[in-house]
Amino acid sequence: MRQRKVPQRLCVGCQEMKTKKELIRIVRTPDSEVVIDATGKKSGRGVYICPNKECLHKAIKSNRLEKNLQHKISEEVMTRLKVGLGYDDTK
Repeated sequence: MRQRKVPQRLCVGCQEMKTKKELIRIVRTPDSEVVIDATGKKSGRGVYICPNKECLHKAIKSNRLEKNLQHKISEEVMTRLKVGLGYDDTK
């Protein structure tokens, strides 16, 4: 029996290849809205990130999220992403 190929994606934070199920997808919709895609099926340009705080900080610090999404991310959207990923450090 043939083994199924497991989809691999690159984390924008740590730049490591991981299985798609391990990562969280962030998508820029056709309406130019940046949201977390829990289903992994929303249309638009997507990037993947590990579900840990260090990867999120690396991606923000190096502007990889904005570069890969090809869209300027406002501070409000960045705060929503941090809260949505469970890393609210605005306290």
